[in-house]
Order: sequence, then structure tokens, then C-alpha cells
Amino acid sequence: MLASGVCGSYGRRMSDLNLPILDLSQLDAGPEAAARFREDLASATRDVGFFYLTGTGVEPELEARLLRAARDFFALPEADKLAIENVKSPHFRGYTRVGGERTRGAVDWREQLDIGPEREAVADPDAPAFFRLVGPNLWPDAQPELREVVAEWHERLSTVARRLLRAWALSLGAEEDYFDRHFGDPATLIKIVRYPGTSEPEPQQGVGAHKDSGVLTLLWIEPGRGGLQVEREGASGERYWVDAPPVPGTFVVNIGEMLEYATGGYLRATNHRVVSPRHPEDRISVPFFFNPALDTRLPVIDLPPELAARARGVEQDPANPIHALYGENALKSRLRAHPDVADRWHADLLAEAAKPA
Repeated sequence: MLASGVCGSYGRRMSDLNLPILDLSQLDAGPEAAARFREDLASATRDVGFFYLTGTGVEPELEARLLRAARDFFALPEADKLAIENVKSPHFRGYTRVGGERTRGAVDWREQLDIGPEREAVADPDAPAFFRLVGPNLWPDAQPELREVVAEWHERLSTVARRLLRAWALSLGAEEDYFDRHFGDPATLIKIVRYPGTSEPEPQQGVGAHKDSGVLTLLWIEPGRGGLQVEREGASGERYWVDAPPVPGTFVVNIGEMLEYATGGYLRATNHRVVSPRHPEDRISVPFFFNPALDTRLPVIDLPPELAARARGVEQDPANPIHALYGENALKSRLRAHPDVADRWHADLLAEAAKPA
């Protein structure tokens, strides 16, 4: 449910937070509590697009192991990290050095490791272009334990994501297994991210303002390390940024463009960004993206009349069209974010996109 009052061990009043907080364990607390959770879930993602999620069952011990693995990875010698640099992967996997990613053309001040489903590359030359995203990961030889903790993290968060999607389906008037039936084999992505501190006098772009291109994101943030900001809209239509600091024991959850599309804009993806920390601090975060199979076209949900009346339509941005087919959305985002990888492996796609319409 939407929380209020004091959240004991979290050390802050939930009413002081800029995002709602929901408790996933309410789904197991009886029919009335589950119904309230689904109602609050729909409200949070319709009105804000972001919320804190507690009650996931993810143990602090697993979070600590993930953080330790992330810190150990970024502490590796530069040569070990560059041995798996993403320019060596046509599938956009591996390590991205600081400044190697862009959002809306501007450089993001972060380094990261991108990990997707472990699969063989698609050899069919006639396959849709987005199948170029399918392939093996690049893992650091110097840190074999990283694969184990990432695999466990992937399994646990996939379970949380599926529970949320089933709750969403019911809240939208669909059958509980609606997303299960239309999702296919999920095209997940885990990013292990480090934001270095900066000494610049003005706040710097850790990652620029953007919307996620898929369905659902579960973001884990290192405790005590802020920087995430979410765009809100005032009563008269003005837009402004609010801080979304980490709350121990929770994930920050947001929906992506595909869920906006599937609900005709009843649910709305929200712009967000990260401001770089001040030197000498840095910040670790691990977003988990849970998305449909690349070749899946999510059908638009037939909303009940009372919900359909509140659907605002899919937000139109000529510079960022939302595609119904997830693979097209994902490929669009990766080509823009990693121009060096695109230039090396996908020059034909860039040339095709540059042709006049």
C-alpha cells in the first residue's frame, strides 16, 4: 500500500519522500490487502511512473554480495576491464569506460558493465536487425565469482518482476497471466554502474534525462548515495525535478515506454536522470530491466471503460518514437547510447537510418 508515517529502520518518514512506497508482501496478506496493493500500484504508475518497492524478499546478504562484487569489479586494473570493453561485442555487452555512453547525444559520466541473457549469436543474415543484440556476455577473467552473484540476482529479480506484472494485469482489468502469455522469453539486461565523483562547480550529468525503452525497471542503489532525480508534473502542467534518494530495503521501480504503449498511455513512462556525486564520493547502482522477447509485439490492453476514459494516449516525441515491437525499441536505444559500438559493428544500420525518408 502507499505508506505514510514513520518507517522505523529506514531512518526517514515515508511522508517526506517524493515517491510513493509500496509493499509487495501485501500480495500475500489476504484478498483485501492484495486488492489495495494492486490499486496503489496502478495509481503510482499512472500518476508518477515511479515508486519504492519493499517486501520483495531479497535478503540484505545478497545485496551486500552484489555490492562487494561491483566494487571489486571497478577496482580491477584498467587492463582487466578494457579486456572486456563493449567495443569488442557487437551485442553491446561488456565494460563501458567513463564517458563511453551517451544520452540524447550528451556524454554520461559513468562506467558500467552490461550483462544480458547468455546466448549464442544469431547467425541468420536475414534475421531482423534487432537480433544483433543476442549473444554472449563478456566476463572478467580476474573475477570469476561475479557470474555467480549476477545469476542469483537475475533469478530473484525476475521473480519480483513477474509478480508485479501479474498484479498490474489484474489492476488493468486483464487476466492475471496476460503479460506471461504475451512476454515470451524475457530480454533482460543488468547494468552494474559506477558514477565517479566530480569536482565541477555545477552538477554534472551522471546519466541524462531519458525514459526506459522497455516495460519494467527494478533499480538497486547503494545505501546513502543519492543522485537519482525523477521528473514530476505540477497541477498547472509545469515540470520539475525531485530527488529519489535510496531507501534501505527497497528498490526504485519505474515503468518504460512499452508499458505506456500497451495501456494506451493510461500508465506513463517518466523522465529521470542521475546527477554525479561530488568528489571524492562515488555511487554504485544496479538497474535490472525486465522486458519482452525482442520479437514480441505487446498488444494494447482492452482497458475497462472507467480506465480507458483516463488514458492520455501515448506521448509523441518525434525524436524518440515508441515502437510496438520491443526489439526495435531496444536497438534504437543501444545504437544511440553507444556510437562507438555502432560505428564498429553496425555501420550498415547507421547508413540505412541516415537515408532520407
